[in-house]
Parts: sequence; structure tokens; C-alpha cells
Amino acid sequence: MASRYESDYTVGDDNIRIWGMDVHNPVFFVSASLITVFVITTIQFPVKANEVLAAARGWCLATFDSFMMISVSAILLFCVALTLLPVARIRLGGDNATPEFSRLSWLAMLFAAGMGIGLMFWGVAEPMTYYLGKGGTPLGVTPQTPAAADMAMAATMYHWGLHAWSVYAVIGLALAFFSYNCELPLTLRSAFYPLLGERCWGWQGHVIDTFAVLATIFGLATSLGLGASQVNAGLAMLFGVEDALNTKVSIIIFVTFIAIVSVVRGLDGGVKILSNFNMLVAAGLLVFVALLAGQVGFFGAVASTTASYLKNIVPLSNWMGRGDEQWMQDWTVFYWAWWVSWSPFVGMFIARVSRGRTVREFMLAVLLVPTVVTLFWMSVFGKNALYQAQHGLGSLATGMDSISVATFQMLEALPFSGITTVIGVLLVLVFFVTSSDSGSLVIDSITAGGKHDAPVPQRIFWATMEGLLAAALLYGGGRQALAALQAGTVAAGIPFTVILLLVCFGLYRGLRASLAEAAGRA
Repeated sequence: MASRYESDYTVGDDNIRIWGMDVHNPVFFVSASLITVFVITTIQFPVKANEVLAAARGWCLATFDSFMMISVSAILLFCVALTLLPVARIRLGGDNATPEFSRLSWLAMLFAAGMGIGLMFWGVAEPMTYYLGKGGTPLGVTPQTPAAADMAMAATMYHWGLHAWSVYAVIGLALAFFSYNCELPLTLRSAFYPLLGERCWGWQGHVIDTFAVLATIFGLATSLGLGASQVNAGLAMLFGVEDALNTKVSIIIFVTFIAIVSVVRGLDGGVKILSNFNMLVAAGLLVFVALLAGQVGFFGAVASTTASYLKNIVPLSNWMGRGDEQWMQDWTVFYWAWWVSWSPFVGMFIARVSRGRTVREFMLAVLLVPTVVTLFWMSVFGKNALYQAQHGLGSLATGMDSISVATFQMLEALPFSGITTVIGVLLVLVFFVTSSDSGSLVIDSITAGGKHDAPVPQRIFWATMEGLLAAALLYGGGRQALAALQAGTVAAGIPFTVILLLVCFGLYRGLRASLAEAAGRA
């Protein structure tokens, strides 16, 4: 234990009980009030809300593009350094700590919570968008050419690979270390103890945790809104269900109800079971599509995507003198803000299930395993979509009907399309649920002052708020629903990046102090 960071603060010191909930004051009330006001205002004034959201998104992306590009690359380099430095030997929970979950369940939970629903939505839509040149192309390549197809896969992997998972990894490691090794509460403010000391439990800590809640819930709302759009598109293809706002809101209500059931059951009874089920179904669909789409060899596709990714990772990371500046802002900077906004959620969730892992094992697993799985997924789905577009196969040969339906367009051109489409819709729904219930557990923990097992009414409250926020953003965005969903994420994610950079500094100081103390005892 790093006794240097022991504190007199006890989890729940600032908590009050109200309506069957055990909540942290003032983090719970400030966060809940701000979100409630936003939801009510957006529903009450949708046109004005759309204008404000669009303006906020554009200003943030244009103003902070260089800052975001530099920050996320710096975080990745920091994570790599942690695997090489002596602090990599530190075990989360102490030298005698043992893992609570098997390695397979551990990886399944972090992956399902971290990116599952996004891969289903963007696995086809993103490379197809870059290839077609809608809104520009990465690094300014000529659209609808072989070079555009290679660059489309490189840029897609760049957004979903090492950079993205480094953001999750640094938050997850910081939370796990300060909670398990220093016996501080499992909230983001604990990562600032080396920098702020006992002031963490004052207003500075309240601000940090409130920002974490807001960033998390807006990041989740974006994913839930995208998931509802994709499920609606799949149901429209299968059963002719109307593709409309009312349908999407109904889907959000249904999934929120299922997520509430799961979150009430807790980590072992709900989230773990759904995550394991989801990974099995996702693996089955991946193998199914890889075998059916014989025109694109699996190993050749993976090798080609890997080569494109590694070749272009540095040029895509460069923020200076870009001829594709608008594309960089609309896609890369947005993605970095999205991952940052998700980092308290995914990071805390990973921390909760990672006790007993060493720093090196944690970093290598969180950085490499999801990146490799994402590489497989994008290679199968993205490469097959591009092949269909290039060779006049199926409806993708004439372009995407919409980004929500792109995956189902690709599946439609394969044998047994009815079966694969049903599986795809099911997979999105379950990923939808795992994202919502995992996020609810994390927000619940933050707003309960770091308690791992807050009362059931509190879990229900946050699962409901996530659904309401996603529905409000869809409603306020109208025909520009995607832009509205993105605006909330960008506005919450960019300021939180400053907190994330400070977490890196605090984490390293904490790890170094722990290692020095262990050496002193020896």
C-alpha cells in the first residue's frame, strides 16, 4: 500500500440519504440538476437547441483541434512508457492481490462496455464515408480510388485503435491504483490526491467528479442515440418499421428498461452475463461474415489493414499544415473528444474489474487486445463493404443510403442476409444495454462518493437519465440528430481533456512513490 497517500477521508463522509438513495453532496445534485435542465430546455425549445448545439460543436472543433491532437498522442506515449518503466511491476491491490474475474471475462467486459455498439455502427459506415469522400477524405486522397480504400481503413483503425484505448487505459489505471493500492474512494478525484492532497475532498474534488459525470453521460447519450438509429434502420429493412424519431425514442425506452433490469442485478448478475453473451454473438457474426464473404480473404484483409494503419498512424497524428483540416476536425478531433468523454465510464468500469493485474499486464491488455479485436472486426466488415462498392456488388455499389443502414446494406449482399441482419440488430440491442447499464453503475459510483454498491433506486435513476438525455438530443437535433449527438460529446469531452492530462501527472507521481516505498521496506 502506498501509505504516503493514505487519507482520513472515508467513503460516504459527504453522503446524505434521500428517497432511498445514498448520494454524494453536492456532486449528485449538481450533476442531476444540470442534466435535467438541459433535457427540459432541449425538449421545450428544439429549434434553438439545435442552433446552439451546432454552433458549440463547430466552435469547439475549430478552436481546440491542435490541443486535442497533441493531447491524445501524448497520452498514448505516456501509456507506452508505463509498460517499460520499473513501475510496471506494481500489482493493483498489492503484491498478494488476485484477479476477481478470469482473463476472458475481464477482456469481454472491458471490450463490450468500451466499443461494442460503436463497432456495429461504424464498422461499415466509417470506411465507406471516407472512401466515397463525403465531407472530405483523410489526408486529401482522391475519393473512390484504391488509395482511398486503403486510407479509409487506415483512418478507421486510427480512430478505433491504440490512441482510443490509451485514453481509457490511463483513467482505468489511475482509478484502480488509487482505490486498491492507496485505499482512496473509487472516484476520479482520488487520482488528484498526489496533486491536491486533502483538498480533493473539497470543492476542487466536487468539480472534478461533476465534470466526470457530465462527460460520461453525454458520451453515453451519443452512443445510445446512434444505437437507436441503427436498430431502427435494421427493423425497417426486416419488417418495414417506420424510420422516424418516435420509433427511435421507443427503442431507447425499451432498451433503457432492459438496462434497468440488468443494472439492478449488479455487476455479476447483469453486466458480466450480458458482456459474455455479447462477445460470443459478436465473434459468431464475425466468423459468419468472414466465411460468407469469400471474395475478401480474412488474413489478407487483416494484413492489408494492419499495414495501412501502421504506415499512416504518424501522418494522421500530425496536426500541422493539414490539407484535410476540416476532415480532421469533423472526424479525428470529434473522436478524441468522444473517447475522452467516455473515459470516466470505461476507465472506472475497467478499474472495477481489474484488481490483481500488474501495471504492465493491465496496459498491454487494455491497449493491445481490444485494438487487435477491432482490427479483425474492421477488416472483415470494412473491407467487405469496400469490395462491394468497388466491384458493383449490392446496394453499396451505388453508395450508402445512410450511415445508420450501411452495415445492413453490406449484409444484404451476402448469403443468408435475413439471418445476419437479425443477428446484427440483436447484437446492437445487447451492446446498447451493456453500455447503458455499465455506464449507470459507474455514474452511480461517482455520485455516491465512491461506493461500489449504492442503493437500487440510485442505479435506476441514472439509467433513466441516460435514456432521457439520448432521446432529448435526438429530438433537439431533428434532421441533424447526428450533429446534435456529437455536439454534446464535444462540449463535454474537450474541457475534460485538461483533467485527463493532470491525471497522467498524478498517476505517475503515485506509482513512483509506491515503488520507492516498496524499495524502502525491502
